[in-house]
Amino acid sequence: MLTVTELHKVYDGQGRRVAAVGELTFTVQAGQFVCIVGPSGCGKTTLLRCIAGLLPPTAGEVRLAGERVSGPPKGLAVVFQEYGRSLFPWLRVADNVELPLRAAGIARADRRRQVAEALDAVGLADAHGAYPWQLSGGMQQRVAIARAIAYQPRVLLMDEPFAAVDAQTRADLEDLIRSVWQRFEMTMLFVTHDIDEAVYLGQRVIMLSAAPTTIADDLEIDLPDERDQLTTRGAPRFTELRGQVYAQIQKAKVDRT
Repeated sequence: MLTVTELHKVYDGQGRRVAAVGELTFTVQAGQFVCIVGPSGCGKTTLLRCIAGLLPPTAGEVRLAGERVSGPPKGLAVVFQEYGRSLFPWLRVADNVELPLRAAGIARADRRRQVAEALDAVGLADAHGAYPWQLSGGMQQRVAIARAIAYQPRVLLMDEPFAAVDAQTRADLEDLIRSVWQRFEMTMLFVTHDIDEAVYLGQRVIMLSAAPTTIADDLEIDLPDERDQLTTRGAPRFTELRGQVYAQIQKAKVDRT
């Protein structure tokens, strides 16, 4: 579904040249849940923006279902960390979720059905008439997720979407996003700085080096498909996988210094 080939990204400005992404090559199969984790400042967000067609790569390419990405492609949606800034406070929840569907020219009856299904999937079926500012931070992020999945993308990119919420809300949102992924069978690429979160959520964890980033390791997460916060995180295998990811990231940071 998603192919990244020899991707490089260099920022030039004010006489300074910064290599954010060194060289990245990987693929993501249709329906797969892949987490990307790496040291702070390693270029995770830059990578995601290149994949989404929001930033042009300096070299290399990204392909979605075989088509080269040269701008924001159809069939792809993004959920950002700063969810509050992505919602329009003067629009009600349902109208925020409906916005990209209106832009796509989808018929009113279909828009209403897709909005209702998306809000139900994130547990906000009763909040359609509220304004974002009337909701908690966790509920606002649910609205942002609902807007992305209402679009019915083939690929959903998420850029540290739970970083700004408290620990309990974060756990609830982690379980929510796995249920959404299973319900809609979409391909998921989830960027996080949290090692435990990456191991809990993903089928694979791609570990990045410090900038200019390269792939340090690509680990299959052989945990059961059905996961919960207590049993999964308490399992010896979870601890083993977490240790492998942590050790690899620490090694990658040392190797880059």
